[in-house]
Amino acid sequence: MGIVINQSFKNTITTYLGFGIGAINALFLYTNFITDEYYGLVAYILSAANIMMPLMAFGAHNTIVKFYSTFKTKNSLNSFLTLMLLLPLVLSIPVAIVGYLAYDAIADILSQKNEIVRSYLWYIFITAISMSYFEVFYAWMKVQMQTVFGNFMKEIFHRVGAMALLFLVYFNVITIDQFLMGIVGVYVLRAFIMMLYAFTKRLPVFRFNKIDKLSSILKYSSLIIIAGSIATLILDLDKVMLNNFIEPISVVAHYSVAVFIATVIAVPQRAMHQILLPLTAKFLNENNKTELKDLYQRSSLTLYVISGFIFLLIVLNINELYDIIPPEFSGGLIVVFLISVAKLYDNLLGNNNAILFNSDYYRIVLLFGVILAVLAVVLNLILIPLYGINGSALATFIAIIVYNTIKVYFVNQKFGMLPFTSETLKISIVLLCIVLGFYFWDFPFNPFVNIALKSIIIAIVYGILILKLNVSEDISTMMMKYLRLKK
Repeated sequence: MGIVINQSFKNTITTYLGFGIGAINALFLYTNFITDEYYGLVAYILSAANIMMPLMAFGAHNTIVKFYSTFKTKNSLNSFLTLMLLLPLVLSIPVAIVGYLAYDAIADILSQKNEIVRSYLWYIFITAISMSYFEVFYAWMKVQMQTVFGNFMKEIFHRVGAMALLFLVYFNVITIDQFLMGIVGVYVLRAFIMMLYAFTKRLPVFRFNKIDKLSSILKYSSLIIIAGSIATLILDLDKVMLNNFIEPISVVAHYSVAVFIATVIAVPQRAMHQILLPLTAKFLNENNKTELKDLYQRSSLTLYVISGFIFLLIVLNINELYDIIPPEFSGGLIVVFLISVAKLYDNLLGNNNAILFNSDYYRIVLLFGVILAVLAVVLNLILIPLYGINGSALATFIAIIVYNTIKVYFVNQKFGMLPFTSETLKISIVLLCIVLGFYFWDFPFNPFVNIALKSIIIAIVYGILILKLNVSEDISTMMMKYLRLKK
């Protein structure tokens, strides 16, 4: 776990810095510098692009991670990497042609409730293809066990770019249309920079020799499109469907703020996942079940402890946080609770996703995913008209809980291991007790002061309990090392 902890710690810092910048953008700049309508449009464009990204990438970024370590000669490896660079074009080009020929028909469907989206559909495609190639070049670095720069580009670069553009539009240096073009341009530039960096570490040597296991590689790439689509679909489907069921589009902005607040809980998982993915693939390729089980349980505990702390900070400060932002955005309290619990469960699974999508059982898991994606669509169709944004959050919550439970059960059936230990129960009890003890306790000061004081107290209480109970060896070691440095 040494390389995992080292790079995960750096990635966690980078990811939280990115989310901090994102929080400033989402909670203060977007809400004050542009109208709710255009904020909702930005959220819609990025969510739709996220849903399309796995399709555009043709699963190449996952395929690189899974198969890279199986090639032992330079020629075979270069031929494989050449294929991975070209694979995203297989679907991107046909999608572009269809989009061009059927633009009006597609626009009629997507702009039924909000006409403003009609003029910006190409922005979705360009952003999606940029996101897909960024992931390909990032995977290029992951297999070299170098994830820190890629994580910086993934979490910070586009948010800093958006912040700069928001200030430019606020001071009337650019128009709102130029701002929207700039947002797309940031994602294009990010992919280009990632390509240059990846090629400095391993310059591509284009080879078109016959590739061993080509049919297996293409089959995996084709099926992993579904897997990637399911993950992003569950995360971003709600925002896209809200556009089709609710007007005005500003509602998407209000929902996006609530989801962003809750999604901060996912930061530890996102940071650790970057290095867990290639390590898990390596253990699976070597059939090293002992190391795999150890990684599974330790990653689960580590992520549960860290994400549990973030969960506490969000849930116990949410009322004060909504006092800070504009009042029209304050209707997402239930959304925050539901998505926060779902994201906490995501962290509890450790490297479960990496195990499933790099194993020989990924086909069956994809079937479960398709069923869950259909369930998510149906739930949104039913619950959005009934409960609005709360219904959309409930649909997402149910889909994530069911999907994750199936994945835990399946890994246990096929590999004979669970991410949970007796320590998991201890952490759960600690979280529950702190929520019950602190939720109804508020200071009578300014919201910023209240959040700071309450967070400090929660951090002290939670930190002491985690150390005393010694629920995670990795976390305890890191905390003790940090405390010794401070002495």
